[in-house]
Amino acid sequence: MKIIFPAILYAVGLSILMGCDIQEEKSDAYGNFEAREIIVSAQTQGEVLSLDLEEGQTQEKGVAVGWIDTSTLAVKREQLLAQKNSLHARLANIQAQADVQAEQIETLQTEKRRISRLLKDEATTPQKYDNIQGQLRVAKKKLESIHTQKQSVYAEREVLNKQLKEVKTRLNKCQIVNPIRGTVLEKYLEPSEMAAPGKAIFKIADLSEMILRVYISGAQIPHIQIGQQVEVLIDKNREENQSLTGTVSWISSKAEFTPKIIQTKEERVDLVYAVKVRVQNDGSIKIGMPGEINF
Repeated sequence: MKIIFPAILYAVGLSILMGCDIQEEKSDAYGNFEAREIIVSAQTQGEVLSLDLEEGQTQEKGVAVGWIDTSTLAVKREQLLAQKNSLHARLANIQAQADVQAEQIETLQTEKRRISRLLKDEATTPQKYDNIQGQLRVAKKKLESIHTQKQSVYAEREVLNKQLKEVKTRLNKCQIVNPIRGTVLEKYLEPSEMAAPGKAIFKIADLSEMILRVYISGAQIPHIQIGQQVEVLIDKNREENQSLTGTVSWISSKAEFTPKIIQTKEERVDLVYAVKVRVQNDGSIKIGMPGEINF
């Protein structure tokens, strides 16, 4: 009995110490990693002619990765350009008429001045002066009419320019451009398949910086603030954790019930606040991985 009792005390003491160690090692909050994902959708309808990307590839920002069929728009553009060239020809013809009419007016004005001098010298009749004035008025009316035709052509040209601009915009929308530098997560369309406005083409995310969404209790709120650096823990292996540095980027202003995915020993009915922590990714963090933080 004297031998067993100290052994029991030793075992109980060791259990208490181990329990204390476990409590001391408990993290302040738990959650899962996510990334800022962007779904790139089609902006026009047509057959996907090319799509040069695969899941897992890293794509640069602003790079054209594919095309949607542009044949209909290309034909429309050629038609509009042909109409615009026709307008240029009409405009040149109208301008030539205006030049001829302006020369005729100048000739009539010269003749009017000559007849006016003759009339003062009583070398001609008033009827001739009246006739030349009438011819001059008619010539000026014709010139005004020609200028009106020019304005009409200018208006038609403006309409064509707007239509060409619209076609150019639609052609640009046929080009599939990658919006950010990141990794392709999913590819929803393949070449020869049909795209439609709003239909998803691929999903991409910047995995160089991950977001750890954790949940903290109301009692922990005073101990954390935006911009604060915290310790982030991820699984290194079955026994060890890997320590990283994270920065608090967002704290929810509303409390919610603990999500079911959060596995902690606290009661799930407790109200918690969502917190986002930015963490630089060296490649070891994957979307959906669990993580922990310590203030």
